[in-house]
Order: sequence, then structure tokens, then C-alpha cells
Amino acid sequence: MNPVTDPRGLLYRDALDPDTALKLTAQALASAEDGELYLQYRRTEAFGFDDGRLKTASYDTQSGFGLRAVSGETTAFAHANEISADAIRRAAETMALIDPAQGPKAAAPRRSNRHLYTDADPLDLVPFADKVNLCQTIDAAARARDPRVVQVSVSLTGQWSVVEIVRPDGFTATDVRPLVRLNVTIVAEVDGRRETGSFGLGGRELYGRLFEPATWNRAIDEALAQALVNLDSEDAPAGEMTVLLGPGWPGVLLHEAVGHGLEGDFNRKGTSAFAGRIGERVAAPGVTVIDDGSIAARRGSLSIDDEGTPTQENILIEDGILKGYIQDRMNARLMGVAPTGNGRRESFQHAPMPRMTNTFMRGGNDDPAELLSRVKKGIFAKSFGGGQVDIVSGKFVFTCTEAYRVENGRIGAPVKGATIIGDGPSALTQVKGIGSDFALDEGIGMCGKGGQSVPAGVGQPTLLLEGLTVGGTAA
Repeated sequence: MNPVTDPRGLLYRDALDPDTALKLTAQALASAEDGELYLQYRRTEAFGFDDGRLKTASYDTQSGFGLRAVSGETTAFAHANEISADAIRRAAETMALIDPAQGPKAAAPRRSNRHLYTDADPLDLVPFADKVNLCQTIDAAARARDPRVVQVSVSLTGQWSVVEIVRPDGFTATDVRPLVRLNVTIVAEVDGRRETGSFGLGGRELYGRLFEPATWNRAIDEALAQALVNLDSEDAPAGEMTVLLGPGWPGVLLHEAVGHGLEGDFNRKGTSAFAGRIGERVAAPGVTVIDDGSIAARRGSLSIDDEGTPTQENILIEDGILKGYIQDRMNARLMGVAPTGNGRRESFQHAPMPRMTNTFMRGGNDDPAELLSRVKKGIFAKSFGGGQVDIVSGKFVFTCTEAYRVENGRIGAPVKGATIIGDGPSALTQVKGIGSDFALDEGIGMCGKGGQSVPAGVGQPTLLLEGLTVGGTAA
């Protein structure tokens, strides 16, 4: 098996072949209800350009396997960074500790030949010098754009991963996954005051789009505009008020405040604010929330999830009614429903769990300008930074990186230090307007859960919400 013509050759070398992998998996998981051998080869590179010079340049390769057996609610898992028959046999000793299956053997995932992204390796297609030159060009162009620019940071990252899922019933599935990302951060200064703006984009694609001048110039313009807006910002108001959320990336609030609460494990265990509420109204009319890992080339997309299940569009909330949860294989089986293609893991060193892919709220029919005109006193949140959520209560706190006062339907002065505070289930019921300008984010999201991080996407239209608490320092 030649890695040049068949990427599986990076998984199967002298120490393991596909037939042996199938045989060992069947032996190791003979007593389990479900499970798989997960093989992975991954290479990653990252460039960091800061203060006018290349500060970091890294290249890393990883390969290994994770072997998992599942019976009932119990999981046995072992992993190694050596892909060999001997290592798999040693891992199988851990699988033998699990209780024998009490129920029937789980059926294999349905097969799919769909490919949502290229198999090509972005790292190999562009010379090292060209990547460094791109960072240097962006740095110079950003500094020349405005005399108030005092610092520029550029990061460029690429990844290429080959995974194969091998099941004890003979099912195998392979996925080859590219991932690229470009980020530009600009610090601007006026009279000793410094403020920051940033912009990033990427997806499951090759580097080509990121090297186009129109793309990286837009990244500079967006980051600079945000920094200059923040230079003019005043202290954010505080109190309960109307909040207008912009389209696209502000969907990260939906991801944290609602998305995690709709994941199957939390609902099976009854720890989510949405547990046991299928068929109930959990949001305002018109609110439809989707998780869809099958959108071509998106950062959160996968042709198959990390258990071999094809990804799909999953309607979680439809017109305000809770329709379903995000499921991996184990939680779906224990809840008596079908897997949804959301079994994800950070790497071969981790067991899968139900995770979001691209999670978004569908657009509505409202004119965004008309939604703005309804706001008598509040804020317009155009972009968010970090956020936190408590899954049990659904309470969230988000920091705005770009926000404005709104008075009598007009956008006013930019504000800094604004935080949006609320709880997911209540926030969804307070949606008063849904814009027609739906947009997905630019492809920069990372989602953390249970110590694992995976790429994810978000999106939404302009949203009008009443009764959210804004934390700030001004009256």
C-alpha cells in the first residue's frame, strides 16, 4: 500500500495490514456490544509571525490507535502511539476487563462514499518559504495600512489527517481530512491607549484561498476596523436590556448556551436543562436550531464521524419545539434512538463522545434594519470572544469584542467591557425577531468538552432578544 497513491498506507505499514487489523479487532471486542479500532495519522504545521519577524514555525506528526469496547454504559479504552499488531494485542488486554455484553451486538453504521472535502494534503502543496512570505506580506501590509497600527500578529496553520474505523463486524471506513486557518490580530494606539482587533478564516480545504490577496486583505481590513472602533469605545452600560446580535460568528452564543445542552450524554443522564423535554416548546416561535456536519468544506464538517457514522442535518429545535438531541453511538443506543453522526474525538488518544459539528439557527423573515429600529435602549453585539456555560442550568457569560450602544433605533458609540449574561433555555424564549441575513462563521471555531477540543462551526441571522443582562461599568 503506497502512501503516495493511497493515504491508508500511512496507517498500514510493515507492522500491521488491514486483514490483521480486522482479525485483531474482532478478537478484542468479541464480548462487547459495540466498539472499534480507530487508526490515525496526522501532521500539523503552524507559523506565528509577530513584531515583524517569524517567531514560531512548527511541524509535528502523530500516529497511533485507540481501541474501545462498549457494554451497556461501560467503556473500556486503550491507546498507543504505535500502530502495530503487538500494540493492539496489548490494548486488547484492557478490553477483556469489560463485562460481557448483556444486550445484542450493535449494528454497523450505514456506509457512505460521500466526500465533503479534498483528500489532498495542504501542507505538501505550498513550499515552506511561501508560507513564511505570506505571513511577512500580511504583516507589512497591515503596518502600512494605518499609522495607528503598532503591532501585528499573523498565524497560519494547516493539518492533514488520515483516519480509519475498523469494527469487529468487518465494517471499515476511511476519511482523509484537511484543515487550514489564517488569523490576523492588530493592535492600534492613539494617545497612549491601545486596543485590539482580530479576524480569522479557514475550513477543510487547501491553502489556496488564504493566499489570495483579496482574502488576506479582507482579514487585515476587518481586524484593523475592529481595533479602531475599540479605540473610540466607552464603558459598556449595565443592566437588563434589549440585545441585538449580529449574523455569523455571534452564533457562538447559541453553540455554548444551547448546543451543549442538546448533546445526548447530558440528556441521557438527566443533567441538561433540556432533558426529557422532547416535543415541548423550548424556544420562541420561528426559532429553528440545526446541527449539520455534512456541509461541504466547513470547519466543523466531517464526511463520517469518528465512529464511522455519516454526518447529516439534524433538526434539534423546529419552530421553537424540541425535536431531538445530538447523538453518538453509545448514547443513541441507550436512549433508543439512531446515531446522528456526532460521535467525535480529538485524536486517537481519546474516546468519542457526542459533540456538535456546525450548529446554527436558521434565518427568518425580518429585515435586520427593522429589527434595529425596534431597539429603544440596548446594545448591538457584533462579535464575541470567549464564553462559559453551565450545562445543568444553561447559564452563560459571554464577552463582546465589538459592541455598540443602541438608542431609539440607531447605533451609537462603541462600548468595551460588555458581557452578555443569561441562560440558554430562557434566552431562546426571549427571541423577538429573526433576521433574513443568515450567515455561517468564517471557519475559526474550536469547541471544548471533557478535556477534548475539536473544530466546530456556528452561524445565525441577526437576532433580537429582550431581557438579557448586560454586564458593564457604566450606568
